[in-house]
Amino acid sequence: MNNAFIAGHLGADPETKFTSGGQKVTTLRVAAKARRGGKDDTIWWRVTLWGDQFDKIMPHFKKGSSIMVNGELAKPEIYNDREGNPQVSMNVTAFSIHFSPFGKVERDQAPVQQSTQRMAQTASMPAASSSYMQPSAPQDTSSSSFDDEVPF
Repeated sequence: MNNAFIAGHLGADPETKFTSGGQKVTTLRVAAKARRGGKDDTIWWRVTLWGDQFDKIMPHFKKGSSIMVNGELAKPEIYNDREGNPQVSMNVTAFSIHFSPFGKVERDQAPVQQSTQRMAQTASMPAASSSYMQPSAPQDTSSSSFDDEVPF
């Protein structure tokens, strides 16, 4: 199994759909910054969540939210973007997601952020046992922008 650990920001709100068999599938688009040769590059990841394991945490994530994902890496897919340039689609099937301690927080929310992060670092446990978890404080995403185009 190829595992990947991704830390980044959501490029769009989570999208939930159902298969023809009725199984729930939630897709996250995560932008992760990588510094190469003194230049910042953005790597876009498509993260798939199967079932309702993460239902209690999903309402706390929206476009711009900081997130950390641990999951199984699928074989990369190559596609052509709008200009005809070849691009690589990176896909991960998540088995745990976490609130990121690296997100932007307003000053008056900092104490709440620190105390709730100690209690809510992960959402990888089954939904029945994770009902005590509290989300991190809402993050101000109005000042952050995603100038990179979401490739999928």
